Amino acid sequence: MPIRTDVSDNIAEVILDHPPVNAFNSDVWNEIPEIITALGKRKDVKVVLIRAEGRGFCAGVDIKELADDSSAIVEVNKGNYETFKAIHHCEVPVICAPHGFVIGGGIGMCGAADIIIASDDCFFSLPEIDRGAMGGASHMQRILPLPKVRAAFFTGGKIPASEAYRLGGIEKLVPREKLHEEARAYAQIIASKSRDALRIAKQALNGIEPFDVDACYRWEQGFTFEMYMHEDSQKSRDAFVETGKSANFEKS
Repeated sequence: MPIRTDVSDNIAEVILDHPPVNAFNSDVWNEIPEIITALGKRKDVKVVLIRAEGRGFCAGVDIKELADDSSAIVEVNKGNYETFKAIHHCEVPVICAPHGFVIGGGIGMCGAADIIIASDDCFFSLPEIDRGAMGGASHMQRILPLPKVRAAFFTGGKIPASEAYRLGGIEKLVPREKLHEEARAYAQIIASKSRDALRIAKQALNGIEPFDVDACYRWEQGFTFEMYMHEDSQKSRDAFVETGKSANFEKS
């Protein structure tokens, strides 16, 4: 299964495990919201911990699915939106523990979470323009300052977790081999508290945020759909599927 769960000691773990890069198709993205929401409603769960197996945390959507059928963007958009919203509005706090690469939808998951504890080899990237897409900046703004987000979006460059930690977007930076242990220990601190207090606190904290991340992401998705109607988007997706590299637009 691409997504596994485990509940013990009032901590619900959601494990992303879909080799080689934890990139999910539309079906999986539309399953994740139900998993998160159901775990958050369980009375024996006080905190949700999202982590991953393999080379990296999450590479976002399955580009091959979109290259084969551009209309799949409708269901992908829906699944992404509902996943990030489910994390953001989960009844209990959500911790993301990323390692390696955090790309596209991986940023949406981390950016929707309440706390990020990352490995020291972790980096964030939004290569949306190079993949013929849009979206992700809204959630990245919950991790990094807007000027940094703009630079990352336009260049598709990598932002080390150490930089996000320096800027306050990551709570803790730990060695890769200790990530699960450290994230679990942090989750246990939260799990020792009153579930009702945690639930009420999360509602209160969500209500004082400076912008509505769900609405902003939905706004971005409109431009994702617009971009997918453009021939350059198809060219970008085809190039990535065929070569693993970005399309060349230098002479366009």
